[in-house]
Amino acid sequence: METARIERRIGVRATPEQLWDMIADLPGWDRWNPIETGVEGTIAFGGGITLTEAIEGLPERRVSARVGEWEPYSQLVWTEARGLWFRSTRYFEIQPLDEPNACIVSNGFIFSGLRGEMFFDKHRAPLRHAVDAVAEAWKAAAEA
Repeated sequence: METARIERRIGVRATPEQLWDMIADLPGWDRWNPIETGVEGTIAFGGGITLTEAIEGLPERRVSARVGEWEPYSQLVWTEARGLWFRSTRYFEIQPLDEPNACIVSNGFIFSGLRGEMFFDKHRAPLRHAVDAVAEAWKAAAEA
C-alpha cells in the first residue's frame, strides 16, 4: 500500500505534562488549534474522536476517527478510513529534551492507499500550511 507523509517538528519551551494537558483536553482544542475544532471523544485505544477539520483551500468537513495509539505525555494517533483506497492518520507527538522545560513536538498526516497518495499530491501545499499552523499555535499556546 502506498503512503505519503507530511509533518512539522518544532522546539517548545514547555514540559511534556503541559503539552499533553493541551492534547488531552479535547474540548480545549478550540482555544489553540486553528485547524481542528469542536473536538469530542475519548482518548483510549479504539476510542472515537470527532472534530471539524478546516484546512485552508479545502472544504471544511466533519471527521470521525478511531484512536489507534496513545501514550500520555508522548503521543496521540487516530485513523480515519475514507473508503477502501484511502486512509488518513493524524498524529501529535511530544519528545522531551535533556534540558528542563524543553520538548520537540510534531504533528502530521499520513495518507495511505492509492487515493490517499493522490489526495496528498493534489493538496500538498494546504496540508503543509495546516501542519505548520498547528505547530506554531501549539507552541504559542504552550509558551504563553
